[in-house]
Amino acid sequence: MTLAQTQQAFSAWLSTGASDAGMFGPSAQPGLGIYQNNYRSQLASCLEDSFAITRQWIGGEAFHDAMVHHVERVPPSSWTLDAYPRDFPATLALRYPDDPDVTELAELELALAEAFVGQDAEVIAAEQLAHTDWNEAVFRFSPTLDMLRSTTNAPAIWTALVNESMPPAAEYLSAPAALLVWRQDEVSRFRVLGTSEQRAILVMRNGLSFAALCVLLIDEMGDEAGIETGGAWLGQWLADGLLTDVVSNQSVA
Repeated sequence: MTLAQTQQAFSAWLSTGASDAGMFGPSAQPGLGIYQNNYRSQLASCLEDSFAITRQWIGGEAFHDAMVHHVERVPPSSWTLDAYPRDFPATLALRYPDDPDVTELAELELALAEAFVGQDAEVIAAEQLAHTDWNEAVFRFSPTLDMLRSTTNAPAIWTALVNESMPPAAEYLSAPAALLVWRQDEVSRFRVLGTSEQRAILVMRNGLSFAALCVLLIDEMGDEAGIETGGAWLGQWLADGLLTDVVSNQSVA
């Protein structure tokens, strides 16, 4: 067996136990067991640290079972442990198919953590827009911005648990909602979006100018309501620290 084959076999055994560890000889077995235990303990600790609120929601025993299942099923796919938690919500979805609140709570917890370590970017303030050509203005959004689909009251559960309050019982929303997740002033935040604002952010992230957005809103709502809605969203995005730059529509083209 070549060195590369030995390394591959050791990696497979270490992460899944799939290969025969006997190839390394009887004298190596005690050390190998300790090595594998330390390896899996590190992965488990990573998940516990990353999903403390989810663990609190489903209970320590249930979380431990899901964690063990995940460590055995999903080996690390990146050089850094920071990436390992990303697949855990999918494991929870498999284990709790009838309880989507569990998966959505984990997805929210993961998104908040990802936003916290996301790329830095200076935000723009309202005063910087004084000389903006509104016919050409295209806004850039924070690189930490993410959107999640929510079908349950997982956000309310998360808020209650973080505030050490009695969480509400899990329930479905009357209609699916979108969650906006981002970082502002070194704090990860989220809020529920209406479907119209969600669509607006999506098309503007793809390069639609603010003027073109207002035209769409006017067509949909009428002159007064369309302009008022566009202005209210812009004010909210500025207050939330979501906007990082404004460029000319001509430069985008």
